[in-house]
Amino acid sequence: MKHDYTSVKNIYIICGKTDMRKGIDGLATLIQDSFELDPYGDSIFLFSGWSKDRYKCLYFDGDGFAMLYKRLDKGKLQLAKRRK
Repeated sequence: MKHDYTSVKNIYIICGKTDMRKGIDGLATLIQDSFELDPYGDSIFLFSGWSKDRYKCLYFDGDGFAMLYKRLDKGKLQLAKRRK
């Protein structure tokens, strides 16, 4: 599976702590219900959890969802806190 992500219209960084046990369906539901965004649109969604050394990326490529799970060996993510 190879896809060119450079033409994606939107990249959303979901700030705050996401339950990283969630799979594709759970993250897509979170996008729809909590943020009122369309997970099927031309967008990439980035999520981080309690541990700042890992993140998940969710993208719908028109045929199905792709999810990337990344764990950093060195360093940690620095994301802004979610506004209430």
